[in-house]
Amino acid sequence: MHTISWESVDHTLDECIKCNICTAYCPVSAVTDRFPGPKYVGPQAQRFREPGQEESPDASVDYCSGCRVCNDVCPTGVKIAEINARARAQIVAKSGVPLRNRLLGRNELLGKLGNIAPTVANLALHNPLSRLLADKVLGIAREAPLPRWSEKGSLREWLQRTSRKRLRSPKKVVYFHACATQYYEPFVGKAAIAVFEHHGYEVIVPPQNCCGLPMLSNGEFAAARGYHQRNVATLSSFARGGFPIIGTSTSCTLTLKEEAPELLDMHDEASKELIHGTWDIFEWLHELHEQGELRTDFRTLPLLLPYHAPCQQRAHRIGKPALEILGLIPGLEVRESFARCCGIAGTYGYKSEKYQIAMDVGAELFSFVRAQGAEVTYTACDSETCRWQLEHGTSIPSRHPIEILAAAYGLYDLEKRALV
Repeated sequence: MHTISWESVDHTLDECIKCNICTAYCPVSAVTDRFPGPKYVGPQAQRFREPGQEESPDASVDYCSGCRVCNDVCPTGVKIAEINARARAQIVAKSGVPLRNRLLGRNELLGKLGNIAPTVANLALHNPLSRLLADKVLGIAREAPLPRWSEKGSLREWLQRTSRKRLRSPKKVVYFHACATQYYEPFVGKAAIAVFEHHGYEVIVPPQNCCGLPMLSNGEFAAARGYHQRNVATLSSFARGGFPIIGTSTSCTLTLKEEAPELLDMHDEASKELIHGTWDIFEWLHELHEQGELRTDFRTLPLLLPYHAPCQQRAHRIGKPALEILGLIPGLEVRESFARCCGIAGTYGYKSEKYQIAMDVGAELFSFVRAQGAEVTYTACDSETCRWQLEHGTSIPSRHPIEILAAAYGLYDLEKRALV
């Protein structure tokens, strides 16, 4: 069972020993002078943001990508990324939210609108003129890897069409599909559901909404609170009933487990139930494996697969379960990336002034992938925006590890991204 620390974000400020390890590892400050480093913008500047103190004039906190590498390497446990996120929210509360950030923060709304007529939406969004206008007028980088709406319908529409084919079982899991799987990558959800059912689990997909992470990342804490509260209200009863709530978006499961309740100070009993009932999908599969319940009827999968554990996955502090599970598949050679970050950081790399920073941060990962040679057919990564960034930076298709696992079970076609 995963655990959570309820130590106050503000309390950890005093644990900073000014060692500069966070700055040495920060992928953003390594490529741009616009961000002087986590220590200076985080715990050091935060002392000037305390109530009764003059406001810090340093707006460079907006160049923190929120990758959490600083948290991972801090020897004393300072919650630097959370300090920076709260500082950004203070700026937003005073100055307001730019239209660009407001749009990028509303992934669920954009998904719903595009899903009405996905072919038209894709044509409207993915053409040189609209990308140029979005860049010049809104500040959304014209080169950034924006997703495409699924033209075969959303995941929930597929679930409705196939409801009679779905497994009914006394063993049940709750699936948190998140916005990207719902509107852009329903094939990831189909692969996950196929794997759940392969293990004899009925899949419950209750009403749910955006986890709120895009809003948290853009400083809209009040709006994010409403989204998170609705998820708590809908999902906590399942956790209370002993049903695991499992997600395929590692960023979204981290938000349900930690980022939203911590940043929004939501420590009520229902929030805690959701925290302790939420699992990242390979975290849950690893638990099955530990209990001797993971099926190993794998087909040989002759692939050389570069795998990148994204920042949000590492922030779960559960190791790298996808790496371990994929390592069981015969014929599959998984090569782990040790790159710090892909650079995209959710909505960060979509912003015109930050696009090149994101690409410079990601160069370490892109170089690793290219160094594996021409035989690489796919890369693998647990986060959707990181997969899009990987494809953008390498021109090699990227897959969620659950797609790889479903293919090894003979349930899924990796090339067509469809169930078989």
